[in-house]
Amino acid sequence: MRGVGEEFRAVTQISMPAVWEARHMSQDNSSYRGGIVVAGTPLGNIDDASPRLRHALATADVVAAEDTRRARNLANALGIDISGHLVSNFDHNESSRVDALIKEAQRGRTVLIISDAGMPVISDPGFPVVERAHDEGIHVGCVPGPSAVTTALAMSGLHVGTFCFDGFVPRKAGARREWLSSLATERRACVFFESPHRIEETLNAAVEILGGDHRAAVCRELTKLYEEVRRGTLEELASWAAEGIRGEITVVLEGARDANTHPPVEDLVDDVEARVRTDGLRLKDACKVVADQWGMRKKDLYEAVVDARKASE
Repeated sequence: MRGVGEEFRAVTQISMPAVWEARHMSQDNSSYRGGIVVAGTPLGNIDDASPRLRHALATADVVAAEDTRRARNLANALGIDISGHLVSNFDHNESSRVDALIKEAQRGRTVLIISDAGMPVISDPGFPVVERAHDEGIHVGCVPGPSAVTTALAMSGLHVGTFCFDGFVPRKAGARREWLSSLATERRACVFFESPHRIEETLNAAVEILGGDHRAAVCRELTKLYEEVRRGTLEELASWAAEGIRGEITVVLEGARDANTHPPVEDLVDDVEARVRTDGLRLKDACKVVADQWGMRKKDLYEAVVDARKASE
């Protein structure tokens, strides 16, 4: 498989406007000196590491990593050495790290915050330090990089013009159902993370609460060798998940459609019946075609057709 780096190297550089070049290319933006810096690390493909990330890892005075072993492995893969002090900064110890990391920044040192993969703070360690830095008037910088959230949104093939991010799905069944119920009228797409061991259960609960026709995309192993994006209805995805899914999973759930964006369901009955007669489709298949066209629930349209048939008998 062709690496991302190869793709980039094959692209011809495009000239930038002179004003942009004068403003941005005349100064060294490769890193920050002093303060707290959060940096995005590759999700899986090492070629996604930016030159600024390489520079930051090599020059930061302190590197606070979610897992120090993974940080060393990342540096080795990039062919660089971490010259600064490497410390762990994960969910269970980050509150106790804040004071020391802030003191380092106050001394004018650069403290780099990284997670195992993706952007820190977003469902990963980093927030307590960044929050405290702002409170203390310490400079906070960022080395932008990969994020499973935006990657999944871009690849989902769903309406994601506006979206919300809900982190990890609640583990307990009651809390999960309450959370899903809150999304029933959510117009924005919703992105969330789920364990491969619980994805089937979550999708089945979503079918029950949001409806089997609600569209979503399950994205797993993003940027890795076995990357896969499966888009479909919740019912289709739940059936697929029953076969077993491995890897890190990000789900994009399409937002609830505005009921006023399609004609009254009764007005679409004739369209369905015409597809049954003309195209030879089964009733459920005809309902799905029309429902997808108007962004509505297949179940509502199917029930309307059945009611209309009963009324005409």
